[in-house]
Amino acid sequence: MKIVLIMGLPGSGKTTLAKELVPMLNAKWLNADNIRKEYCDWDFSKKGILRQSRRMYELSKKIKNKFVVVDFICPYEKGRKIFNADYIVWMNTIKKGRYKNMNNIFEKPKSVDFEITDKNAKLNSLIISDKLKKYNWNNKKPTSLMMGRFQPFHDGHLKLFEKILLLNEQVLIFIKDVYNIGDNPFTFQNIKKQINFKLKKLFKNRYKIMKAPNITNICYGRTVGYKFNHVKLPSFIKRISATKIRKKLRSEDKL
Repeated sequence: MKIVLIMGLPGSGKTTLAKELVPMLNAKWLNADNIRKEYCDWDFSKKGILRQSRRMYELSKKIKNKFVVVDFICPYEKGRKIFNADYIVWMNTIKKGRYKNMNNIFEKPKSVDFEITDKNAKLNSLIISDKLKKYNWNNKKPTSLMMGRFQPFHDGHLKLFEKILLLNEQVLIFIKDVYNIGDNPFTFQNIKKQINFKLKKLFKNRYKIMKAPNITNICYGRTVGYKFNHVKLPSFIKRISATKIRKKLRSEDKL
């Protein structure tokens, strides 16, 4: 059994992340707010908070399941040692929570397995799930297609990939074979390395890369069994330009 602790200040998104992660791991879930209702000795003194850590740990150990997800503030380093989680997620998404006293006593963790600085719960839960149990690509599973020249593969493409991944949880990436046609200086192998550099650490088994011909038209007759999705990205992401990146690389004599 693995015990997963999701910790952080009130309002940092612990419960929202847990709701996404629990079904992905088929885990049992202990939520501090729900546990608090069952006991009458709950208080927010240091002694009471450390007692809470011990209780959450003891309740977790009684559960017979491969994964147990527990979300609570756990503000003290000593409390984290008492809880003794197998995997710690720190929701470092806010500087201050809604309770001043908790802000004052909260100790930044010395060591965690995964630190989260945004509130993209679905994507983060997918990443954590893959770290705890291996995801296996399956050609029979619903899959999204991401196609482009990627000359080069930049952070805008990365954000697009992350959005596409959430549609079906695995992505086939087609790299169009346009090397040396117009202003396309990167080879298929070079682009593949760029993509793996950006994606492999977090999304190792969630994508596959294939070389595609220079596809210019996507045609269909009657209704087909797939959807065309326009993925909306923030304007600052859409402003990232491969043309400008190539120009900069040439000015620095790197291309």
